[in-house]
Amino acid sequence: MTPDIVPSPQQQRASDPQFASTGRFGLGIVCALAAGAWLGAAEAPARLATSGFAPFAISFCMVGGVFLARWTLPIAAKGTRSVVRDLRQRPHLMIWAIVAGGLWAVANTLTIFAIRDVGLSIAFPLWNTNSLIGIFWGWALFHELRGASTRSWLRVAGGAAAIVLGSVLLSALSVRTMAATPGRAFAGIAAALGAGVLWGTMYVPYRKAYLSGINPLSFVTIFTFGELGTMFLLAAVLPGGFPALGHQLTAMRSSVFWLLLGGFCWVIGDLFQQYATKYVGISRAIPLSNTNQLWGFAWGVLVFGELATTHGSVRLMALGASAITVLGAMLIAGATVSPAESASTVRAIRRECDRYGMDVAATLQTQEVQGIDPPGEFAPANHRSWFDYLVLLAAVAVFVWFARFVRVPQAALSIPAALVLTAIMIAVLCGAGWLLWKKTRFD
Repeated sequence: MTPDIVPSPQQQRASDPQFASTGRFGLGIVCALAAGAWLGAAEAPARLATSGFAPFAISFCMVGGVFLARWTLPIAAKGTRSVVRDLRQRPHLMIWAIVAGGLWAVANTLTIFAIRDVGLSIAFPLWNTNSLIGIFWGWALFHELRGASTRSWLRVAGGAAAIVLGSVLLSALSVRTMAATPGRAFAGIAAALGAGVLWGTMYVPYRKAYLSGINPLSFVTIFTFGELGTMFLLAAVLPGGFPALGHQLTAMRSSVFWLLLGGFCWVIGDLFQQYATKYVGISRAIPLSNTNQLWGFAWGVLVFGELATTHGSVRLMALGASAITVLGAMLIAGATVSPAESASTVRAIRRECDRYGMDVAATLQTQEVQGIDPPGEFAPANHRSWFDYLVLLAAVAVFVWFARFVRVPQAALSIPAALVLTAIMIAVLCGAGWLLWKKTRFD
């Protein structure tokens, strides 16, 4: 049994249901929308799969970029000492982070096959069915939506139905537009839906981590060992093994930079998504961050010219199906958190604390949006060590090395559209990043 603790005023405020429903919701929504922009753009380099490169080799390179980002961004923001201290306080989360990383690596590899077979603008909505899986796990395992109002439940149910409908329409569209190779179209659909199942399940470790109070920047540093380890395991068991992978990587050397960059962009989006999961839960964070479908559709259609040769009716069907799916996500995100549901979340936090022997009051305080307190109450800045600077320098060196061989992919690209979308992404990053820093100092 956890001993009775007299909480401080800050801790009382953090555990108050009404505070939980108002103090964090807005920040979580902003983070989820920012995640959508960057997660959508990160898949654009995977369009190289249609250039003849092996999908697994493309995924391997993207995971390399993810590995670099998951170490450099947390170290740049908080420093190694802060990350190590956080992990020592919650060592049980390391195995969960590795499991989540393994699920992500397999799902990402499936998305490369899906993009190759049905295209980016079609594959995106299909794997975004992960929101349905996330809603189920959030309700079943973490008491999300327990005590929610009838209106909130109707929004969630209606949003889930819209997501399924949009996915079915896009599946039918992909078969119609690829009638010459129906077997490949169906394989692409299966790969995208499989990625959705894995990515939806991946949020179970996410939610356990943030109910336990760990900093998202600390969690992702261990997450990446699961990703990289899974990719090496797959490389060993797939036909040809490491020698075949080495030949493929050599052949695509001029494209490695773009794939590393794609993985790096994905981590930026994932970090925003991690904070969204912390503040509004997986039942709302996943659907709202699935607005990445809009960004994936924009990159696929505006930059890469997907659907350019189709009839107007097919384009309208694709746009309408995407709109239905996004509408469903927005309905779910609009299901605001009631005091009763917030109280249910507090009970889930207490359960995690009892299970792993953590301090209840201190864990509840980590759920608070720190920015409402005076700036003087923040913890002092973490001092950087020589190791921090060495890691940052090594990451920059890797990108510079592969930039020496880079070339623009041999594909029909709209450079003006790519520049406009990139400018919007940077604006979103600066705005949401500044708000997150102001409110939480990345804690």
